[in-house]
Amino acid sequence: MVITGIWYALGLAIAGALTGYLTKSAWLGVPFYLLAVFCLWFFRDPDRVIAEGPVAVSPADGKVVSITKDPDGRTRLGIFLNVFDVHVNRSPIAGKITRRTYKPGKFLVASVDAAATENEQNTFVVEGEGTTIEFSQIAGLIARRIVWYKDTGASVERGERVGLIKFGSRVDVLFNEDWKLAVALGERVSAGSSVIAKRVK
Repeated sequence: MVITGIWYALGLAIAGALTGYLTKSAWLGVPFYLLAVFCLWFFRDPDRVIAEGPVAVSPADGKVVSITKDPDGRTRLGIFLNVFDVHVNRSPIAGKITRRTYKPGKFLVASVDAAATENEQNTFVVEGEGTTIEFSQIAGLIARRIVWYKDTGASVERGERVGLIKFGSRVDVLFNEDWKLAVALGERVSAGSSVIAKRVK
C-alpha cells in the first residue's frame, strides 16, 4: 500500500463523517466512504516476482498501446495504465540512474501517441548491465501528479520501485538496437514480472 492512498482515504473518510454529522443523514456520507475504499484499492502496491536473466522488465502495469521508432532509430514501447491498474512504476533493468529530467506539458489522453512527446513527463535514464534504457512516466487526461522516489546518481535493481503516477497514465520505454522486444501490441503486462525485451548483443 502506497502511503498516499492512506492519506486520501483518511481525508475522504473524515469528509464523509462530517457530511453525515452536519446534514444529520449518515447516508450522505456514503459516497465519501466509497471513494475512500477506492483510494485504498487504487494505491495498492503488490510484491512481484522479478524476472531474471538478460532481460528488461515492464516498468508498469497496463496494456501495450504503441510500438514505434523515435527520430534516433530507437524502439519506443508505450504502455497505457487505466484507473484499474497498479500505478507503482519500476526500473526495467539494474544499474545507475545517470539522468532524471522533468518536463512540463499537456494532459492529452495518455493512450494516444502524441502524449509520449507532448504531455507532462518525468524521464529516467538507467545505465547498467552493459546497456542503457530510457523510460518516462507520462501524465494523462486524469493523472496530474507524477511522483518519483529515485533521482540522478541512485542505484536501482531490476524491478525496483522508482515512483508512481496518480490515476490514468502512460509509461514509455526506449530501447537501443541491442534489445529485441518480447511483447506485442495489445498485450497486457505487469510491472517487474513481465519481460518486455531481451538482450541480443
